[in-house]
Amino acid sequence: METKAALGNSAVIRHFASEHAEGAMKIELEYGKTGLVVDLPEDAQPTVISKPKMTLPDDPHAEIARAIDNPINAAPLGEIAKGAKTACILICDITRPVPNHLFLRPLIDRLTGAGVPLSGITVLVATGLHRPNLGDELAELVGDPWVLENVSMQNHYARDENSIVHIGHAQKHDCPVGLNRLFVEADVKIATGLVEPHFMAGYSGGRKVISPGVAHHETIRTFHSARFMENPLATSCNLAGNPLHETQLEIVEMLDGPVLALNTVLDDQRNLAFASFGEIIQSHLAAVDYARSSCEVQVGRRFKTVVTSSAGYPLDKTYYQTVKGMVTPLGVLEDGGTLIIASECEEGVGSEEFRAAQERLVEMGPENFLASIQEKALADVDEWQTEMQLKPMRVGQIVLYAPNLGEGHAVTGIGEATDLRTAIADAMATQRDAEIAVIPEGPYVVPFA
Repeated sequence: METKAALGNSAVIRHFASEHAEGAMKIELEYGKTGLVVDLPEDAQPTVISKPKMTLPDDPHAEIARAIDNPINAAPLGEIAKGAKTACILICDITRPVPNHLFLRPLIDRLTGAGVPLSGITVLVATGLHRPNLGDELAELVGDPWVLENVSMQNHYARDENSIVHIGHAQKHDCPVGLNRLFVEADVKIATGLVEPHFMAGYSGGRKVISPGVAHHETIRTFHSARFMENPLATSCNLAGNPLHETQLEIVEMLDGPVLALNTVLDDQRNLAFASFGEIIQSHLAAVDYARSSCEVQVGRRFKTVVTSSAGYPLDKTYYQTVKGMVTPLGVLEDGGTLIIASECEEGVGSEEFRAAQERLVEMGPENFLASIQEKALADVDEWQTEMQLKPMRVGQIVLYAPNLGEGHAVTGIGEATDLRTAIADAMATQRDAEIAVIPEGPYVVPFA
């Protein structure tokens, strides 16, 4: 028996009673490119937490055109670009399923229509401290052969001093600011991206594509230090008082000239649901306001067992990104509960720096690891993801289903599941509770009790 209830923000919460006589219930989690069907134990009573069905635009290309031609708090792009010789368009790296194929060509066409030469336009991949996207991966990321062939394509390298301009110091939270020269010196500056919940910065997109997207490694390592990460306001879906968000806004204000953003929101099938364009701060907030209605789910209770995912491809390519899926469900996990997460991890653990941080965690234990990083002005590269893993570890037991991870599981510091159905049954038995929460889309949906 299934019942549906729209609570607060119209997100769909489906409650399944125990009398499903047909046998074990099957629920699909986002996993890799194909998904993962899970046979739940027969006595499980799952509550499935997911986004509501969004009203999609009839034509996603027309939705992009509508956004570009109706800028928020900014003059039309053609007017801003008139007389400009250079433009830099930031795009997110391969870890985000951003529909670049929909908007890069329209943005470039409007720039050239205003007189900006193709030779003066650069598309810059905002890698932060992630690896570059090259070859076939870059082609997949851009999604438009014409763009690849007609404008300069570059990756950001946060540790390449020659590519960085140091523009000052963000004062409120004491952060040095260095950014990619191509972006800083461009006549027209445009950030593009996906607006979704982010477990540190509140929401992704907009200002986040600039910093950490094209920031110097010391900038990134400062506002990913424990001084920022341990602030209780640096959390999913929260912008108010969030030190990362406030620093990112201050960095935007340090740039010369107008800074624009093209923001997108996707539904649970990765279809374009909404787009906004204009001045970066206000256009981003418009997309955040839209995203909140689907991504933030008021559930009204906590669960002793939570089953979730790392959102599937491309976010679940590494264990590094999988940590996000462990943090975002904490609003509905009971203290002492069990969180089970499935992630493909086809590329393994992640960077060597992240692996080293995880090895220290396993060797030192959570409390000693945290103590070892709290006084650092500059975090070691990628150790902040290990620090974020401490948050779910403080609440309960974490169990990971990632058969592709192999020997890499030894550095996770958490439990391992070789079979999801068995892991769920074991958690239900340990917790003595058949009621479980299932969040198929992982960190793209943030539940609150």
